[in-house]
Amino acid sequence: MNFNWYTRVLLAIASGVLLGLSFPNYNLSLLAWVAVGFLVLASYRARLWVALLCGVVSGLAFYPLSVPWIDTVVRQYGGAGALASAGILALVALTGGLYAAIFTIGVALASRKGRVFACVLAPFLWVAAEFLRANMPVIGFPWNLIGYAASKNLPLVQLATITGIYGLSFVVASFGAFAAYAVLAGTQRAWKSLMIVAAALVLIAFGGRYFIPRATPHYVAHLVQTNFEEHYSYPADWLQRHAQDMNQLHDISVDGAKADRGLIVWPEVPAPFTFNDPNFAARARQIARDASSDFLVGIVDWKKDAAGKWFATNSATLLDPSGQRVFTYDKIHLVPFGEYVPFRRWLGFAGNLVADIGDFTPGHQYSVGRLPGGKFGVYICYEGVFPGFVRHFTAKDAQLLINVSDDGWFGQSAAPAQHELMERVRAVENRRWLLRDTNNGITIDVDPYGRTVAEMPMNVRGQLDAPYAFESEMTPYARFGNWFAWLSAIVSLALIGAAIASGEKRQTEISRRSARVKIHA
Repeated sequence: MNFNWYTRVLLAIASGVLLGLSFPNYNLSLLAWVAVGFLVLASYRARLWVALLCGVVSGLAFYPLSVPWIDTVVRQYGGAGALASAGILALVALTGGLYAAIFTIGVALASRKGRVFACVLAPFLWVAAEFLRANMPVIGFPWNLIGYAASKNLPLVQLATITGIYGLSFVVASFGAFAAYAVLAGTQRAWKSLMIVAAALVLIAFGGRYFIPRATPHYVAHLVQTNFEEHYSYPADWLQRHAQDMNQLHDISVDGAKADRGLIVWPEVPAPFTFNDPNFAARARQIARDASSDFLVGIVDWKKDAAGKWFATNSATLLDPSGQRVFTYDKIHLVPFGEYVPFRRWLGFAGNLVADIGDFTPGHQYSVGRLPGGKFGVYICYEGVFPGFVRHFTAKDAQLLINVSDDGWFGQSAAPAQHELMERVRAVENRRWLLRDTNNGITIDVDPYGRTVAEMPMNVRGQLDAPYAFESEMTPYARFGNWFAWLSAIVSLALIGAAIASGEKRQTEISRRSARVKIHA
C-alpha cells in the first residue's frame, strides 16, 4: 500500500487530532488506541522528508488541541499579547512535532524491511520518543503521554507498578500499530487477530476490576482548598487586607481536624505565605496549636547563602502540634518560564514575559518527613508530571505521597483535569496513597490502586476529609525506575540500526548486480 505525500500528511494530521481528543476536556480516550496506527500508515515506506513532515504536522495538530491553555496562561499571567502567546503555543507544538518526527522517520526506515518489522518497532519507538520528550533538559514536557488516555481504567493502569506510565503507553501504541498492520496486510487472518486482541483487552478492562484489592485506610488528613485568586505580585499589606479570609481558613482547618487531630494540608503557596513574615508565621503556628495537629503548608522560604545573599525557594513545611517547624522540602524541578527563566541573559527579546518572572532557587534533596505512623514524601505541582521524579521519595522510604499544587494559573481550562489524570498514576506506580491538595482544584484522595476515595469540587473554599494509610511495598517501578523506557530506547536503536544496515546491504547487492549486467553486456 503506497500513499501519495498529501494523503500521508492528512493521515498524520488525523493522528494528532485523534490523540488530542483523547484527553480532557474531550475525554474520547478510545481514540488514542488508533491514533498511533494512523501515524504508522502515514510513515510506512515514506520518503524521509515526507516522514519528517508527517511527524511535525501531527504535533502541530495535537498540541493546540490538547494544551490550548498554554496560550491562556501566557496571555493572562505572562503579560504577552495574543500574537506572542500564540507563537509560544506554536513553538511548543513544533517542538512536540519534532519528537513525533523521530517516530515517523524511524518507522519509515524500518518499513524498508517490511510491514512486520515496522509495526514491531512502532510501540518501542513511541515509548522511546515519549521518554526523550520527558527528560530533555529545560524543555522536558511529559504532558499527556498516550498511556494517560487509558489510565482511568483500573485493571490496565496496574501495569504502571512494573513499567511506570511507559508500559501503558506501550500497550496503547501496540494496539494502534497492530491495527495499522491489519490495514497494510489486508488479510482476513490479520483482522481476525486484531479482533481477538481487542476482545482480550475489553475482557481485562472490564473484568479485571474484580481482582483489584481494596486498600484499608487507618488515618484521616484534612486537605484545605484555599481558593485564592492568582497574582504575580502582592501588596505588602496583603495579609491585613485578607484577614477575614485567613480567619475563615483558620476555622475551616481547625474545625476539620479537631475530632481526630489528623494532618492538615494547605496547597502550594497560593498567596504571599512566608515564615519570614511574622504575621503569617504566627497564624500558621496558631492553626497547628489550636487543632493539636501536624500542619503541612506551602510557603515561599527565604534563606541566606554562604555569602549572606537572600534567595527564595518554593517549599512545603511541616509544623508539629506545638507549632514548631520540623520539616521542609524545597521544590527541585522548577517550571521554566514560570518559576525561573533559563538563559535569561540571552532572552531580552522576550520583553515583559521575562521581566515579570522572578527566579526561585531549586532544592537539591528528596527530603522525607515523618508523621505519627510513618514517613511521607511531599512534591510540588509540576514535579508530579515527571514519571521518574516521584519514585525517588518512595526509594527513600516514603510510605505516603502528598502533592501540593496551585492549578489556579490554568484558569477554567482542561489543564487541572489533565494534571490530576497524571498525578493519579504516581499513586499506582509507587503503590502509595496520594493526598493531592490544590488551591482551587482538583483536590483529591487516591488509594494505592488508583481509585478516587474522596474529591472536592473545584473553585470552592473548604476542606476534604481524606482517608489514608502508610504503605511499605516497593514496586518494581519504584525500585528500578524507568527500566522499561530505557529498554524501549535500546530495542528501537537496534531495530532501526538493523533496518539501515539491511537497506545498505540491499543497495550494495543491487549495485553489484547492475555492474554484472554491464560487464555481461
